[in-house]
Amino acid sequence: MPNIQFNYLYRDAANYKNYGFLVFNNLEKLDLKPLEILIKSKLIDSQFFVANDWQVTHLHFENWDEQTDHTWHEFESVEFTSKPSNTLLKLAEFVSLIENTNPVY
Repeated sequence: MPNIQFNYLYRDAANYKNYGFLVFNNLEKLDLKPLEILIKSKLIDSQFFVANDWQVTHLHFENWDEQTDHTWHEFESVEFTSKPSNTLLKLAEFVSLIENTNPVY
């Protein structure tokens, strides 16, 4: 089964975007649909998450304005990929972090 790529971004107060992704080895042979459903069920306002909660790299820009910028990142998508893993975080650990998230509404 192919690896899984988690795509996300950071959008600052001026609407500048910084994109990132994590590629996980899919040793568990997870299907995308249940993973996407889980992720969407744990998002803040149906699109945001806190990078620290899911142990993903912050994509903030160098110039940080505490009065207008925020800490939330946006979920973009999950997809199968042939790219090699680019994280030490295991897919099962990532799923567990998401499952244990209590989103703020």
